[in-house]
Amino acid sequence: MNRRTIAKPVTIRGTGLFTDTPASATIEPAAPGLGIGFIHNSTLVHADIELLARSPIPVFADQPARHTCLALGGAIATTTEHILAALVGLGISDAIITLGETGELPIGDGSAKLFTDAITATGITQLGGDLAPITLTSPIAVRDGSASIIARPADKASYTYNFEPAKGSPLAPQVAAWDASQGAFQREIAPARTFSMHAEATRMQNLGLFTSFTEADLLVLDTAGDPIGNGFRFVNEPARHKLLDLVGDLALVGAPVLASINATGSGHALNHRLAKELRCLRAE
Repeated sequence: MNRRTIAKPVTIRGTGLFTDTPASATIEPAAPGLGIGFIHNSTLVHADIELLARSPIPVFADQPARHTCLALGGAIATTTEHILAALVGLGISDAIITLGETGELPIGDGSAKLFTDAITATGITQLGGDLAPITLTSPIAVRDGSASIIARPADKASYTYNFEPAKGSPLAPQVAAWDASQGAFQREIAPARTFSMHAEATRMQNLGLFTSFTEADLLVLDTAGDPIGNGFRFVNEPARHKLLDLVGDLALVGAPVLASINATGSGHALNHRLAKELRCLRAE
């Protein structure tokens, strides 16, 4: 993979989903070899699975991962998965993202579209040197109950996500796939939004979270599985967003992975486990 960076700085502003306060991210060009890094409190936090941290949101601190957070000393980078997916999806290997006071990324509409739109409007620059991919000689699998992710050796990267709704969910099983091409990511994956059921969103608001958001801002589904005050962008938007999260979480490996990756019912916690397994291969 040829190393690439953003052509010139661009700032994205909005609100942090979990901090529920103003958030900003300035994406800047980086020298070849730096990789992806976040700056918070004047500290560089590399996008590395070894810097994975618990959620700084107290209600989530002892729960399975609800978003992807990094930390180094007193610096944090919170809810990084969407911007990381955007960078991987657009083939950017090196960039610096300077975060606002809270260390959380803007959530936008819950997709990666605000990041892919900003990056493509600014442009992408080729850098010198190549980034060696991670290759597999045998399959790697991580499992948690009925959820699984299997990475199999392949000549090029591909991703498939099999969405298996919880028992009693009004949503039907659905599948999303991405062939690792940049155009397809921007068109077919980046616009897919995070989603929640109305009961869950109400519970979160009762805990003091998401109070700045309405159903028109983020995708909230009723008991029939239909968006409230909104509409699906794709018939399989939930599966596409889960795939988006998978791509963003696996960016913490720090190199492209030449594998066929097939996930079933996985979330951030299982994504992180696979990233750790793949990171070990890179270190060998």
